[in-house]
Amino acid sequence: MLRQKYVGKGEADYLRGVYLLQVKILEDIEVEVGKLGSFRFEKGIYVYVGSDQRNVEKRIKRHASKNKKKKWHIDYVTAHDKAAVSAAYIYDLPKTYECEIAGIISELGSKMFRGFGSSDCRCPSHFFKIGREFNEIISEISNRVKAQPVSKIEFS
Repeated sequence: MLRQKYVGKGEADYLRGVYLLQVKILEDIEVEVGKLGSFRFEKGIYVYVGSDQRNVEKRIKRHASKNKKKKWHIDYVTAHDKAAVSAAYIYDLPKTYECEIAGIISELGSKMFRGFGSSDCRCPSHFFKIGREFNEIISEISNRVKAQPVSKIEFS
């Protein structure tokens, strides 16, 4: 696993970059997502694209937890008892790639949820229901951005 130096409150090594969360929705659900309103998510596999340039592993673990203060759009989904983060891939890429990767997933014909996860950019969405294997999405992204994930986290 590649680590980068981050100097903040104390010197420590933290992984940073762009991440893709695989979220499994176990049955159809309706979720109120903050100011965005209500979304209906059908049973299936979803991908969320995010970034953290300080400690991405901590962010991913937070997303996977059920009991948390809802700060980001994805928190409203991952806190639901019928949703679970099952895996995450991390790319050692700057934040600008977050939008590029969301665009690639959109081009692959994935169903997007307008405004979801993209309140700080001009992207239509950063959350998608995918109709193919998560590993295929990762492979396509890796080919297009010419980078490989530096880490994979799996949750049971």
